Amino acid sequence: MKRIETIKDQKLFNNIIRNGKFIKNNFFVIYNIRKEETGINYGIAISNKVGNAVLRNRLKRQTRALIDNHRNLFKNNHNYIIMIRKGSVGADYQTLERALRELLEK
Repeated sequence: MKRIETIKDQKLFNNIIRNGKFIKNNFFVIYNIRKEETGINYGIAISNKVGNAVLRNRLKRQTRALIDNHRNLFKNNHNYIIMIRKGSVGADYQTLERALRELLEK
């Protein structure tokens, strides 16, 4: 995931969460909204309640790797916010990969 593809602006982040469509499972909640420009942008969010900083950063790294590996499943001209839920704490990488793939194929 390149730096250009990330969503850092808080107003845009909140707009996607408020106005976007979402799908969820025990591991992730994915919000998406259509945009006018070409390309795909991503944002990753995780609550401070999930665990300590080391655990949260590991889950974010794994999620970024999943995004890079399954880039073809994301629709073009969309912004995505991927929220990591508390259920993903004990899960291994293959379980997270399967859960994300199932959500994106819906």
